[in-house]
Amino acid sequence: MHCEGCKSKVAKCLKAVEGIEDVTVDYANQRVVVKGKKANPLKVLERLQKKYSSNAELISPKPKPENKEKKEPQKKEEVKVVVLKMLMHCEGCANDIKKYLEKMKGVLSVEANMESSRVTVRGVVDPPKLIEYIKKQLGKHAEIVKQEQGQKQGNNNNNNNKKDPERENIFQYPPQYSSQHIYPNQTFSDENPFACSIM
Repeated sequence: MHCEGCKSKVAKCLKAVEGIEDVTVDYANQRVVVKGKKANPLKVLERLQKKYSSNAELISPKPKPENKEKKEPQKKEEVKVVVLKMLMHCEGCANDIKKYLEKMKGVLSVEANMESSRVTVRGVVDPPKLIEYIKKQLGKHAEIVKQEQGQKQGNNNNNNNKKDPERENIFQYPPQYSSQHIYPNQTFSDENPFACSIM
């Protein structure tokens, strides 16, 4: 601030903030004193920085340091390889499936094999959410055939061929019935006891 005009602009700007009762501007010392019982100091500072100067600082009360350290240690999700069984009758279907699945968040790569009707998805994805995404976006029924971690560990247990029951998750949805299959009218059928008896 270097003049009376700047002083009045800053005072007018801050009086519009909710909770401020009094604004005193000292442009000689480059300070603004804001008083108010319900005034939020961080909102006042944000408004000043947005309107006039990004160099504005909060002198009192001191802002609390942000706890960025607590937010950083997040659990890293592992890359999974999920093999899906889907009906594909042409190369166009395979390309559409690949195109839509590559758009999904967390998917790294998609391989569609039309001959075996299998789609291999590699990425940080939740298999049930992947099935829901396919059903919603493509309207196709999909089943999880195999699910494994992306980075395989050393094969120390070659003799042990027992399958882990936790890894063999198969999610099945009831079949979708098309609206084209309509049952015939049973108005004059002997099986219908409520049918019209007058013909």
